[in-house]
Amino acid sequence: MEYNGNLLKMQVVVNNNLVEYSLILSDDKINMNKIIDKTLTIEWKNEINCIKCGNPTIKSFGQGYCFPCFASIPETAPCILHPELCEAHLGIARDLEWSKNNCLTTHVVYLALSSGLKVGVTRGSQVPTRWIDQGAVKTIKFAETPNRHLAGLIEIDLKKHMSDKTSWQKMLKNDIDFSINLLSGKNKAKQLLRSDLQKYITDDNTVFEFNYPVKAYPTKVKSINLEKEKTFTGKLVGIKGQYLIFENGFVINIRKYNGYKVSLSF
Repeated sequence: MEYNGNLLKMQVVVNNNLVEYSLILSDDKINMNKIIDKTLTIEWKNEINCIKCGNPTIKSFGQGYCFPCFASIPETAPCILHPELCEAHLGIARDLEWSKNNCLTTHVVYLALSSGLKVGVTRGSQVPTRWIDQGAVKTIKFAETPNRHLAGLIEIDLKKHMSDKTSWQKMLKNDIDFSINLLSGKNKAKQLLRSDLQKYITDDNTVFEFNYPVKAYPTKVKSINLEKEKTFTGKLVGIKGQYLIFENGFVINIRKYNGYKVSLSF
């Protein structure tokens, strides 16, 4: 079967801890879990369309945008990568109406086990999607705040003592220290937070666990570059985060190619 369209990051749902992936190409919704073990061909058609305005662009900025959108829209504001910089609570934003729905809402500071122990921030509405996109196998909520800025301040305190990054190579190889206890990590992190932010720590100690549809993890990761190779064919053996994992350690980050027009056949 062959499908054509512009890539967008895969949609996810969780069913009994198993992550189920769907890829939307034009009007088609492809159940990606069902094509694991099949030979898959991805071909880039030398076209990129901005995922915001739809206009063609010769280069993608910020995972899918043309430069004018990247430079002006709220989805790519500095506070998206650095929540502590958010000023929406002060009435300052690229688009205040957008920020009311996306910055001035409940945010979750979490601890995750994806490669090692890490801290992160996400909107409450993005739980658990954000965790899955990072390939986390376990997560626990650390704090809940009424806006993005406060969540960023908590993250700043904690990342003095732990990473805020995922090693994507380790994540894909499943090279993870499973002995790490998230509840113990949360209790230790409580002692690291300054007193005025302590009130946002949540009593919810649920440990969320995720199983990914992977038949075989690579021992060495080799990233596929669609712009150089144009076409790749390989046997799909798993999906984790936003990565397709193929035989012989080849992987492709679907989110990196947001807006790229491709054909997909299997």
